Amino acid sequence: MSVAPPGQLVGRARSMLDFYVSTARNAVIEQFQYRASNYMYMIGMVAEPVVYLVVWSSIARENGGQVDGYTPARFAAYYIVWTLVRNINIVFTPYGWEGRIKEGELSAVLLRPIHPVHRDLAYFIGQKFVVVTLWLPIAAVLLVAFRPSLSTSITQAAVFAVAIWGAYLIRSLNMWSLGLLTLWTTRVSAIFELYWIAEMLLSGRIVPIALLPHWAQTVSFFLPFRWCFGFPITALVGPVSHHDLLVGLGMQVVWIAIGAAVMQLVWRAGVKRYSAVGG
Repeated sequence: MSVAPPGQLVGRARSMLDFYVSTARNAVIEQFQYRASNYMYMIGMVAEPVVYLVVWSSIARENGGQVDGYTPARFAAYYIVWTLVRNINIVFTPYGWEGRIKEGELSAVLLRPIHPVHRDLAYFIGQKFVVVTLWLPIAAVLLVAFRPSLSTSITQAAVFAVAIWGAYLIRSLNMWSLGLLTLWTTRVSAIFELYWIAEMLLSGRIVPIALLPHWAQTVSFFLPFRWCFGFPITALVGPVSHHDLLVGLGMQVVWIAIGAAVMQLVWRAGVKRYSAVGG
């Protein structure tokens, strides 16, 4: 197998970077044109963690002011950070693949010289800049309303800044692989729903991982969901040791590699099938 010369590799990397920057820039421009609809969407999403926050805060007050070390103020910090992590984790939904295939978009994509996953990754990266900008006023309201207790370190903040993008990559690749199942059959909603149920229960979305039964904590360690939600949130909110931060980042790297490998395998098999049936 021949290896491209360093100059050619640098040129490819530069071209890819230019592609990501231009696609992300276009996403920012496009998303800012729909500020009102984006705000309504975000407010709807905030309703979910607020419900969890109210429920668990009430349980904590009824149990002497805390649940396994989580006070109402700590629950507030957890679920407010949850709103940011959830918005960063918005990716192309698997259900969108049905439209891509029926409308012929996939056929056009196959003619381009770049793998289509890069377009989705770059576009939603650009969207995040808009999301964070719109999220800040909502976070301010939540801070005033629920008065969270957040004691974090520079190390935790730095790990969080890396971990939310690791979470984004893991979830993007997993959702892409799920969506590619549509190349075999359109009757995949049951698989999608099963995936989301597992994510809801084992990711730290409904309840912090530390409050799950021990067996569920063990299972969650070996699945990707925890590293998309529970780990980034806990990395910032704590308490968490430096060892656990390193383990969490390592698990994210592992799941990014697994997700990329699975996505590539499913993509190659799916494109062969799509081409064979005259897509």
